[in-house]
Amino acid sequence: MINLNGVDLNLIRVLDAMLRERNTTHVGARIGLSQPAVSSALNRLRRMLGDALFVREGRRMVPTPFAQSLEEPLRQALDGIQRALSGDAFDPARSTRLFRMLGDDYLSENLLPRLVALLSTTAPGVRFQLLPVSLRPLADQFAEGSIDMAFKPADEEPPDWVEHTLALHGSPTAVASKNNKRLALAGIKDRGIIPLDLFCDMPQVFFGPDGKLAGEEDVALARIGRRRRVVFTVPDFFSVGRVSAQTELLGTLPDKFALSIANELGLRIYSLPFKMNLIPLHLYWHRRHTGDLEHRWMRERILELLEPLDAVRHPVSLGETGETDNPAASPRQPVAWRRGKGRERRGRD
Repeated sequence: MINLNGVDLNLIRVLDAMLRERNTTHVGARIGLSQPAVSSALNRLRRMLGDALFVREGRRMVPTPFAQSLEEPLRQALDGIQRALSGDAFDPARSTRLFRMLGDDYLSENLLPRLVALLSTTAPGVRFQLLPVSLRPLADQFAEGSIDMAFKPADEEPPDWVEHTLALHGSPTAVASKNNKRLALAGIKDRGIIPLDLFCDMPQVFFGPDGKLAGEEDVALARIGRRRRVVFTVPDFFSVGRVSAQTELLGTLPDKFALSIANELGLRIYSLPFKMNLIPLHLYWHRRHTGDLEHRWMRERILELLEPLDAVRHPVSLGETGETDNPAASPRQPVAWRRGKGRERRGRD
């Protein structure tokens, strides 16, 4: 454990500049020190941290794995100190921050292209990583600082220091190949309703990244005493679409995701033959970032880009009347939404 009382902030500036420049002469010019002073500072850092930090390769100084692991935390810390001391308002055009967000391919398909376009014009220095959702508790990943945000269903109760806000409601729909034989024999048209008996009897592919064989559709079916035949699971939504498009398996996907890939894969979309509550999806972050101007700016942009995907404010019409619930048109709210209402308000920007 390093005693911060003995740490010279100028040493941290030298380390940050070395990670950027990889050359002691360039570092000296960058921060106003002579080359011998930079070398002396590096030697002090090596003794203090117990690591070589940089090794020479020709004219370049190459960082060790430990030094590389410090690059992003140091940069964010120094940027934060600069903002705090200067009192400057946040300017996204000058930001070089890296944002790491947990999410699945729902975001890859429906959010990232628009986010890339937004950042390229308003915050070209910002970097963004979409990381795969893992089975580890969300709180553990926030506590260790490995992620900045997460987008997922409200399927776990996080501690009070994990803030969250309702981002959108998802609405599932059925998908199948345009050449699916059973649906063709039954005369079910694209955008039509699959009869309940046929839906339950058809073999199905299921989005199950957590290893489970059942989801919200199965909960809804159980309420009416029915079950479906899940015979295959895949870890992402796009695989549900691809497997459904190339086999006789039926799949279920978020409606706007299904619409975005249907033409590309050769899918047809169908209404579910039973009532389902809409699925609330939340944006999560650590409370320490709530007042962070950069983090808040990114949260607000993401929520704005997700808003058109909300099944309450922008419901999808499949052309025929299905039996799915729509809380925007009915006084009865979905159970999951009603129970979580208080929590969803906490941390809302």
